[in-house]
Amino acid sequence: MGDDYRDPETRRRSPWGVLALVMLTGIALMKNGVDVSLGPPQPAAAAALSTARAGETFMPVPLEPLEYAPVARVSIPSIKVDAPVVDVGLDDDGWVAAPPAEDPNLAGWYQNGIAPGQRGTAVVVGHVDNRSGPAVFYGLGSVKKGGHVEVARFDGKVVVFEVYGVEVFSKNDFPGPRVYADTGHAELRVITCGGGYSRAGGYDGNVVVFARMVKVR
Repeated sequence: MGDDYRDPETRRRSPWGVLALVMLTGIALMKNGVDVSLGPPQPAAAAALSTARAGETFMPVPLEPLEYAPVARVSIPSIKVDAPVVDVGLDDDGWVAAPPAEDPNLAGWYQNGIAPGQRGTAVVVGHVDNRSGPAVFYGLGSVKKGGHVEVARFDGKVVVFEVYGVEVFSKNDFPGPRVYADTGHAELRVITCGGGYSRAGGYDGNVVVFARMVKVR
């Protein structure tokens, strides 16, 4: 990676690509799903967002947004996640690529979108399972409000995000504008598959963690 990542003009957000990411994640996990008896944890009602618009349920934090920098690792201490992150872009069909399913402890960040810490909504995805068993974000549905997601960037900064909502949405009715909207702050969405699972249809939903930057170190 060259030093040009510091130039905000070197990366532009692709709304269609970010929206497509959810679909591709679902397809990848459907193909690699494992029939685990209890299935991955699902969000508790207490962790869901209120009926207010996403972003309005969290007190703004007076932090200056950061410039663009690629992502190195993601950590979610409450569910013992500490994983390297690979850049993902668009595949030959114009869809956002998912991280390789063969490595269960690997997440992906859409590099042509928002970098964690920039103003806007950055997106990190990962598999809930693969053919071998649970994968990096298997426990994502059990994350609680007030928990932290830490993202290490290649500029040496670690951005700490505080969770203010965790929800599961049907893949057939995924609220893209609600999930990916620019709230005026530096936000993060962590996404994996969830909801019900069947061998015929795979997972029927996506678990989404909503979080906002509260610290940079």
